[in-house]
Amino acid sequence: MSGHSKWSTIKHKKGAADAKRGQLFTKLSKAIIVAAKEGGPDPGANLSLQNAIEKARSYSMPKDNIERAIARGAGTDADGASYETVIYEGYGPDGVAVLVEALTDNRNRTASDVRHTFAKNGGNLGTSGAVAWLFERRGVVLVDAETVDEDELVLAAAEGGADDVERDGSTFVVSSAPESLATVREAVQAAGIEIQSAELTMIPKTTVEVAEEVSARKLIRLIEALEDNDDVQEVSANFDIPEQVLEAVAG
Repeated sequence: MSGHSKWSTIKHKKGAADAKRGQLFTKLSKAIIVAAKEGGPDPGANLSLQNAIEKARSYSMPKDNIERAIARGAGTDADGASYETVIYEGYGPDGVAVLVEALTDNRNRTASDVRHTFAKNGGNLGTSGAVAWLFERRGVVLVDAETVDEDELVLAAAEGGADDVERDGSTFVVSSAPESLATVREAVQAAGIEIQSAELTMIPKTTVEVAEEVSARKLIRLIEALEDNDDVQEVSANFDIPEQVLEAVAG
């Protein structure tokens, strides 16, 4: 996880303060609409919706926006009906595995855009199944390690149903089964601990070390270019970039 969760923290801070917040909220709303349409408007009975809401809250999306997206997904509005989830798998610089999750109403357009982005940034799009096996879906809560007592965090996380608490540089990574994400977040916050982010994400089972700043810069450029695509919901990669290098190239 070293370097990987640090990127999650940097990305979350950038996203929360980004001038393109409107674009981010549009993506979050789209995920909520589709989840509510496919599984119903009750988060308690719809894990996909629960996780979409958790991610939206993590980025300080207003409650009204969340409720409006749920209503649109649950109603007769055709919005979201034509969207489908598509997974793209490929490789970035230094052979880093890259997994791209998208919601699209035009599979050909999105595939073309994603393929072009990989090629333009030193990567290549692979075939289905090429890298997905290298990742595992997990609930992840990030906490600033400088602001919390580790024992208190471990206790609160365990009470919420977390599987593990690991320190990665300046960040504590609290991981859990996907269905436990909401209870873990609530338990940590109930203990008076401020969280940096809470979301369902794909965690790499193994990582590829990218220590050279040039390669790291190319890789981060690829990831950010993919994330800028309106159809792309999440990009996961199995890199291990040293924290100081990551901060330098992501600054």
